Amino acid sequence: MTTDNKPTLAILGGTGDLGTGLAQRWAQAGYRVIIGSRSLEKAQAAVDDLHEVMAERGVGGVEVAAMDNLAAAETAEIVTLTVPFSHQASTLEAVKPALQGKILIDVTVPLMPPKVGRVQLPEAGSAGQIAQDLLGEDVHVVSAFQNVPATALQQAAPPDCDVLVCGNSREAREAVIELVEAAGMRGFHAGMIDNAAAAEALTSVLIVINKQYKCHAGIRITGTDEH
Repeated sequence: MTTDNKPTLAILGGTGDLGTGLAQRWAQAGYRVIIGSRSLEKAQAAVDDLHEVMAERGVGGVEVAAMDNLAAAETAEIVTLTVPFSHQASTLEAVKPALQGKILIDVTVPLMPPKVGRVQLPEAGSAGQIAQDLLGEDVHVVSAFQNVPATALQQAAPPDCDVLVCGNSREAREAVIELVEAAGMRGFHAGMIDNAAAAEALTSVLIVINKQYKCHAGIRITGTDEH
């Protein structure tokens, strides 16, 4: 744990816009963040770029490190996966032993290029379910962040959207909702990992909306006064 009792976070495949966007927000919130990649050089380049962005915003003292995916998964207490669907299973297989007893935040969306605007869920039901089945019950898979525009995470202002959080462990969902809020958004308990299919399917719907209206749409949950 870090000195202020925040868990160390790893983002596997974290060199893209989504991964670095989450890294920026969590690091700025005081978490120690590790950007993981199959290539250590690529991870280090992403860390260097992140430090430049933070410096431009006048933010200092952030803790961000670069490691390969396996070392990142071994070091962190909560691990996030931000790879394309085509690399989900192979990435998880490579780090499976390092994830036992931990929370895995799966951001994978089963998009099937070139028809990314069509809902094409896998036979297992969802990418989240694939991750849970592959890793076993000792890993608490939580599905989240599928409907957050990566461009919004890269901006200084908080993203104007909510996050659906699905997983079989309520305690794990609570931990992830805390991270959603640290990133400047509202997180909502959305049920067991089975329900990850709904959030994943919404991504294709949002892609169509974004193309049609030339925007970067997210989702909002209404009627919850406590939020």
